[in-house]
Amino acid sequence: MQVEQAKPLGDKSEQPGDAEQADQVELAVIGLGYVGLPLAREAASVGLRVVGLDRDPRVAAALNAGHSHVDDVSDADVRRMQAAGFLAYTDDSCLARAQTVVICVPTPLSEDGGPDLSAVVSATRAVAGRLRRGQLIVLESTTYPGTTEEVVKPLLEESGLRAGEDFALAFSPERIDPGNTTHGLRATPKVVGGCTPSCAARAVAFYGKIVDTVVQAKGTREAEMAKLLENTYRHVNIALVNELAILCRELHVDVWDAIRCAGTKPFGFQAFRPSAGVGGHCIPIDPNYLSYKVRSLGYEFRFVELAREINARMPEYVVRRVQDLLNTEGRALHGSQVLLLGVTYKPDIADQRESPAVPVARLLRKRDAEIAFHDPFVTEWSVDGMAVPRVIDVTTAVRSFDLTVLLQDHSAYDLPRLADEARLLFDTRGRIFRPGVEVL
Repeated sequence: MQVEQAKPLGDKSEQPGDAEQADQVELAVIGLGYVGLPLAREAASVGLRVVGLDRDPRVAAALNAGHSHVDDVSDADVRRMQAAGFLAYTDDSCLARAQTVVICVPTPLSEDGGPDLSAVVSATRAVAGRLRRGQLIVLESTTYPGTTEEVVKPLLEESGLRAGEDFALAFSPERIDPGNTTHGLRATPKVVGGCTPSCAARAVAFYGKIVDTVVQAKGTREAEMAKLLENTYRHVNIALVNELAILCRELHVDVWDAIRCAGTKPFGFQAFRPSAGVGGHCIPIDPNYLSYKVRSLGYEFRFVELAREINARMPEYVVRRVQDLLNTEGRALHGSQVLLLGVTYKPDIADQRESPAVPVARLLRKRDAEIAFHDPFVTEWSVDGMAVPRVIDVTTAVRSFDLTVLLQDHSAYDLPRLADEARLLFDTRGRIFRPGVEVL
C-alpha cells in the first residue's frame, strides 16, 4: 500500500475496547447502494469480516438471497461475499459488533437546493446508540465542508464518548464510477481526513487494507472539499463545452472536430464533450452542496450557479434541435413519432439517476410528440408517473419512427447500421459522423 502524508499510528482508540464481543466483525457498512456495496465487496475480498445495514428490507433480503441490485456488483460477487461471512441487516444491532463503521447513505438535494442530511443524521444516531470505545467511524456520503465535525461528531458524542479519545472519526469521500472497469475501488486513491491525527491514522490503516493508495488530507473539511472540488471542476467544464456546442453551431464551427484537435495538446487541456445534459449521482448534485454552504456565508458561487443554468437548459436545446430537424423534413413535432435511444445517465450501466433523458422526454411530450424508447439495460421506463412504450427490435423501429435521438451510446448499439436504417437520426453523443446524421 502506498500512503501519502500518513502519520504514525498509536493511541488508545486503536484498542478494541472493553465491549469487544466474540462475534465481532471488522466492518459494518451502512447503506448498501452504489457506494456501500462495492466497499463491502472489496473488504470481504481481502478477508475482512463484513456486515451491512440497509433500511430497505427488499435490498437486505435480495442480498441475503445472493442477488445484487448494483451494476458494478454481480450476483456471483454477492455469493462470494456470503461465503466470506457477509450478511445484510435492517436492524442496527449489528453495528455494535463492528471495529469500523462506514456510513454510505444518500445525500440528495432538499427543496431549498441544499443537501438533505436526513439519512446521514439517521445513520449517525443509529451508530451513536451502539457506539463503544475503540471503534472507527467514517462518513463517506458526499456533503458540504464541516458536516463531519459540525453534524456527525456532536451526534456521536451524545453517547458520552469523545472523538479522538474514545473513538476515531474520519471522512473519506467516495470515488465510485459506475461501469468503470479500469478504475475500480482498489485502484482509485482513497482520500482520508480525520478529526485528529490519531483518527486519521486509524482511517489510513483501515483503508490501506482495501485500496492500493491512501492520501491523507489535513482534516475532515479538506477531505470533504476535495470531493466537491472534483465534481465542481467537471460540472463547470461540461457547462463550458455545452455552451460552446450551442455557439459553435451559430458560428458554423464543428465543435466535435475543435475538441478533437484541442485534445491533441499533451499538456494544459482536458477534453470534455457536450451532451443532452448532465446526469448521475455526483455532477448534478454535489456542486450544489458547496454553493449552498457558500450562500450560507453570505457569498455567491457564481461559477456553479452559471454552470447549473447552462447544463439544465441542454434538454430544451436538444428538443429545439429535434423540432428543427423535423421542420426541414416538412413535419411538425406535434404528432411526430420520436424514438429515444439510451435513457441511462452513462453508457453500459442501468443507472438512471438524474438522466437527461427524463427532461428530454418530458419536453417532447409537452409538445405533443409521440415518444417511445429503447435501452438494453432498462426494460421499463416512466416519466412523471406515465409509462413510456419500449420497442423491442431497435433496428426495425428506427425505420418507422419519424426521428430517432441517440441519448446514450451503449456499446450494444450498432451505430453505423442504425444510421443507415433510421429515417432521421440525431446524435447527441458525437459518435456518428456521416451524411444524413445530425450531430449535437
